[in-house]
Amino acid sequence: MSDNRLKIIIGAYGSGKSEISVNIALKMRRQNPDKKILLADLDIVNPFYRSADAGKILEKNNIRLISPMYANSNVDAPVLSGEVYVIFDDDEYSGVFDIGGEDMGATILGSMKTRLDNTDADLWMAVNTRRPFTSTADEIIVMASELQEASKMKITGFINNTNILEETSFDDILEGEKILLEVSKKTGIPLVMTAVMGDGLTEEQLGKLNSQNILSMTRAINYAY
Repeated sequence: MSDNRLKIIIGAYGSGKSEISVNIALKMRRQNPDKKILLADLDIVNPFYRSADAGKILEKNNIRLISPMYANSNVDAPVLSGEVYVIFDDDEYSGVFDIGGEDMGATILGSMKTRLDNTDADLWMAVNTRRPFTSTADEIIVMASELQEASKMKITGFINNTNILEETSFDDILEGEKILLEVSKKTGIPLVMTAVMGDGLTEEQLGKLNSQNILSMTRAINYAY
């Protein structure tokens, strides 16, 4: 991963933003055992499948969780906590912003533009090419454009998170990477990471991927249908 203090994760519904956000925060903890790390759940649009659900795992790993007021309650419109600004005011912190709600949710970044302009941050778009609206290169480009406009930021990298949960095959992951490399060629935005659930990939499989930055994830959020 890059050395920037803040990783901001955006994407379409079903892209796996929250799972990725939690696992990136856990990876940051493994790499920096003594550092102050936070994860801010900034999804004020969609109350389901959010990083705040992984609170116990984050607490166990000494990762500060910041979530909207009334998150995980019956209130329909969670309110952004002022705690989120700690990462701008205390440069000893590194962390992850989990941005939900597609372009509507990404507007929250636009409201922080002045602070973000003065912070070393990555804006990464998680993409699951097995989901509607991000299944082709052209669809991904449209979604990326909408997210950039709403956030008033430029996406600095794509995360390939192509999966169909437990039914995911390596061919699915490989196809997702192929599509994102096409997007990268057309937009100039690099593929920075491939996320996989479980222990990772074999040496043979790694040799077939273009991305060598692999995020091996542990399930942190329960998906109930």
